[in-house]
Amino acid sequence: MSRGGISGPSIVEFKGMRFLITDRPTPATMVQFIKQLKNHGATDLIRVCEPSYEASLLVNEGIKVSDWPFEDGGAPPPKVVQEWFDLLIGRFAENPGCCIAIHCVAGLGRAPVLVALALMEAGMKYEDAVKFIREKRRGAINSKQLNFLEHYKAKRRLKSVSQQNGGNTGGCCMQ
Repeated sequence: MSRGGISGPSIVEFKGMRFLITDRPTPATMVQFIKQLKNHGATDLIRVCEPSYEASLLVNEGIKVSDWPFEDGGAPPPKVVQEWFDLLIGRFAENPGCCIAIHCVAGLGRAPVLVALALMEAGMKYEDAVKFIREKRRGAINSKQLNFLEHYKAKRRLKSVSQQNGGNTGGCCMQ
């Protein structure tokens, strides 16, 4: 599944929240993609690019699929941001420690931006969130998206979720 020098999926963990950022699978890599999602305990997959495969392939494996496509290289519209936080609050409350998988085409723009927003809402500064993601996904987040993150005003929507999931440790992990 790797393209453009990215070595597979990236796990991002912060304050009890777990995310799996990946690129879009192809028909030839779909079986391996599903195995990776299951191995990481993904309960949901968020597609922020146009769908290129049947969601039923994942749903049949017990993985919920949400489609929130938005402009390649752009910032997420408010509706996508709200749906993202609604999903995270619900899933992490229902199933602490679960993993939310997210992909765009290359796993470098749209998907990392939404994960950065989650990190920021859980208390991380935008510069630290970008650095944290880029350590694992070199080249992630373009200048337009960086500008969006810089001006984003976190409302601490995920503070209660991160605290209930053991977030008081302040630790973070990337594999």
